[in-house]
Amino acid sequence: MEFSGFDWDVGNRTKCERHGVTIAEIEDLFRRPVRVAPDPAHSTHEERFKAIGRTEAGRFVFLVFTLRRRGRHTLLRPISARYMHAKEVRHHEEEASDADDR
Repeated sequence: MEFSGFDWDVGNRTKCERHGVTIAEIEDLFRRPVRVAPDPAHSTHEERFKAIGRTEAGRFVFLVFTLRRRGRHTLLRPISARYMHAKEVRHHEEEASDADDR
């Protein structure tokens, strides 16, 4: 997925930080492997995506985002972010392991 930067404002900063995930952690997710999937259930007005990645400290983050065009640039606009619960992390790791076995 190609994008030129991030689209932040007071609204999405506040919503993402509400769950303790910092802006720096969200941006850092995309500097390392991240699993991205479409989110058709929440794509009524614009295409949305779900991402799961790990912070530099090793914590798993679940992120919902969209892509926005600003002139010639495509920006990633985070909508919501939170740390994943242990049960979700186990499920994610099992799915990743199953995919590696195929």
